[in-house]
Amino acid sequence: MALTRLLVSACLLGQKVRYNGSDKYLDDRLLTLWQQQGRIVAICPEVAAGLPTPRPPAEIRPSDGRIFEDTGADVTEIFETGAQIALTVAQREACRFALLTDGSPSCGASFIYDGSFSGARVPGQGRTVALLRRHGIAVYAPSEIDTLAIALEREDCRA
Repeated sequence: MALTRLLVSACLLGQKVRYNGSDKYLDDRLLTLWQQQGRIVAICPEVAAGLPTPRPPAEIRPSDGRIFEDTGADVTEIFETGAQIALTVAQREACRFALLTDGSPSCGASFIYDGSFSGARVPGQGRTVALLRRHGIAVYAPSEIDTLAIALEREDCRA
């Protein structure tokens, strides 16, 4: 029986790909188990699309959904490219689920920042999350890892 594959934000796996050159390592027994099982497909949509590390912070502007760096540069198209790359990888690797970093304009699953660069959070989703969900891939935030584990187990039982 093949185990269900899982797309995971590279920063959660300890890769230093975030805008500020850091990671957001998620030290969780479930993630460790999934890595040992070979389920994990790592991705950073922003790096995959060609953005450097480090890079200026970017946020989604709620008024029109465009993504801007704190420098004022409109980077919407590159975030769209990163989302498309992530979808292509997820589909190629048969990932039915994703565990992505909350808050990111790419990977925010339950919240994003409000576009003012003030640190204010708002409910919403990043570009990659929205695209994955539109294509039937269930996306979870790190705070939902236990719920993801249940969904993975159910999916494995169906296979």
